[in-house]
Amino acid sequence: MSAPLLEMRGITKTFPGVKALSDVHLSVRPGEIHAICGENGAGKSTLMKVLSGVHPHGSYDGEILFEGEPMAFKDIRASERHGIVIIHQELALVPYLSIAENIFLGNEQTRRGFIDWNDTLRRASALLKRVGLREKPQTPVSDIGVGKQQLVEIAKALSKEVKLLILDEPTAALNDDDSAKLLDLIVELRGQGIACIIISHKLNEIRQITDTVTILRDGRTIESLTVRQAPSDEARLSEDRIIRGMVGRDLDHRFPDRTPYEGADAGELALAVSGWTVRHPVDHQRTVVDDVSLTVRRGEIVGIAGLMGAGRTELAMSVFGRSYGQYVAGTVAVNGRPVVTKTVPAAVDAGIAYVTEDRKRYGLNLIDNINRNVSLASLPGMRRRGAGGFSGFGGFVGFVGFVDEHHERQVSERYRKSMNIKAPTVFEQVGRLSGGNQQKVVLSKWIHADPEVLILDEPTRGIDVGAKYEIYTVIDKLAAQGKAVLFISSELPELLGMCDRIYTMAEGRLTGEVTRAEATQEVLMRHMTKTRSKS
Repeated sequence: MSAPLLEMRGITKTFPGVKALSDVHLSVRPGEIHAICGENGAGKSTLMKVLSGVHPHGSYDGEILFEGEPMAFKDIRASERHGIVIIHQELALVPYLSIAENIFLGNEQTRRGFIDWNDTLRRASALLKRVGLREKPQTPVSDIGVGKQQLVEIAKALSKEVKLLILDEPTAALNDDDSAKLLDLIVELRGQGIACIIISHKLNEIRQITDTVTILRDGRTIESLTVRQAPSDEARLSEDRIIRGMVGRDLDHRFPDRTPYEGADAGELALAVSGWTVRHPVDHQRTVVDDVSLTVRRGEIVGIAGLMGAGRTELAMSVFGRSYGQYVAGTVAVNGRPVVTKTVPAAVDAGIAYVTEDRKRYGLNLIDNINRNVSLASLPGMRRRGAGGFSGFGGFVGFVGFVDEHHERQVSERYRKSMNIKAPTVFEQVGRLSGGNQQKVVLSKWIHADPEVLILDEPTRGIDVGAKYEIYTVIDKLAAQGKAVLFISSELPELLGMCDRIYTMAEGRLTGEVTRAEATQEVLMRHMTKTRSKS
C-alpha cells in the first residue's frame, strides 16, 4: 500500500466554551476519494479549516503531514502552494466577473506586470474542457447555474496544480443531473491521481464513489471504513452501517410515525391558494408560477416536488408577502378567510410563516446570537408591559418601547432545550453553529410566532441524518397540533416519508397531485418531468 498523501495526527481545536475537535486522526492516500461523515457539529468543517489554513498553525494542537513533510499553514494561500485546495459549500465566485476571471482571481496570468488576456482565455478554455464545461471563458458567472458554478470552482482548483481537493457538501444545492455530472468528474480526477476529501450528508453518493469513509462524532474520530470492497452494490458499505457510526446507534426508522391531528376542526382548509400567477422579477414576459391552485388542511403535511427550476421556491416566496417576482393574479385564504399578503408582515399577520431554503442569507442574522434570532419574528409578544406598543406584526418597524429581555431569554432557552440546539448558552453567535443547529434556530423562530400555516422550503438541506430525524419529529408534532405544513423538498424519499399528499410542479405549473398511498419515486418523477405541450 502506498504511503499516505495526508496525515492529520491528534488534532485538537478549541473555541471559547466549546472543544470542536479532540485528538482527531485522518489519513488519505494518493488518488483516493475519502469521505468525512458525521452529524452537524461533529467537527467536519472545522477539521478541513485546520487542514486548509483557515485556522492557522498555532491555533490548534496536533500535527499535519503532507507528502511525508510536516506542515504549518498560516493561511489558505500557504496550503494552496502545496496543492491543497478547498471548495466551500457557499461558492466563492464573483458573479459579475467572467468565468476566466474567476478561475484566475488572485492567481492572474501576467506578462511584464499586466494581465495577459490571451493566455488567460487559452488556459481557461483548457481547464473548462478538462471539467466538461462547454461555456465560453468570457461568460459572466451570473449567467450560469449552480451546477456549472461548481465546475468552475473545480477548474479554479485545477489551475493551482491541486493534489488534494476538499469539497464541502458539493451537491447540496444541485439537482440530480448536475450531481451525477459532478460525481463523475470527481471519479475522473481520481483516475488522474488527484485525491479528494468529500464532506457530505448524502450517503447514497458516498457509497457510490468513495473509497474510504472516516466518521466523526462529537469532535472525535470514531472509525475509518472501507467503502469500495467490490464493484457490486451489495458488497459496498451499507448506509445503515455509516449511520450507526455517525449517531452511535441504529436508526430503525428514518421518519417518525405520523401522529394524526384529532381536533374538532381536523380536515378543515387552513390554506387555499387559487390561480396564483407570478412573473420573473426582471424578465416580466416570463411566467415563473403559472395558475397554481393548491390546498392544505389543518393537521396535514403536503409536499411539493419538482426538479430545479420548476417554480417551487418562487411559489412559496411569492405567497409569503410577494417577496419574489411580479404578482399577476391569484388569491390566498387562511382558515377560509381571504387574506391579502402584499408584504411579509401582512403574510405573518395572516398566520403564514416561511422557512427559507437559504437560512444563512434570508433566515438568520448570523452575527447575532440565538436569543435575538429566536425572538425576531415575535417581537410584539416580547415587549415590556406598559413600555409602548406595536401595530401588530405589520407594525414591526413602528415598534415603540423596549423588549422584555428576561422573557426573551426564557423563550429562547426553552427552544434551545426542546429543539436540542447544541450551544453552551442562548448567547452563542448563530454564525458559529453547525448547519443543523442553525436550521433548528430558524424553526424555533417561526414556531414561536405560532403560525396557522408553515411553509418549509428544503428544511433539511445540508443536515445529517440524526438532525434530520429531530426536525422531522418537530414537523410531525406541529401537524399533530393542527398546524398546516407545506413541505418543499428535492429529496423524494423525504417527501414520501413525511407527507400526506404531494403536489408536483414543472415549468411553473402543477402537474399532478398524489396521495400518500399512491406515491412512489417513479410516479412522482413521471409527473415532475411533464413538459408543456408544443401544440
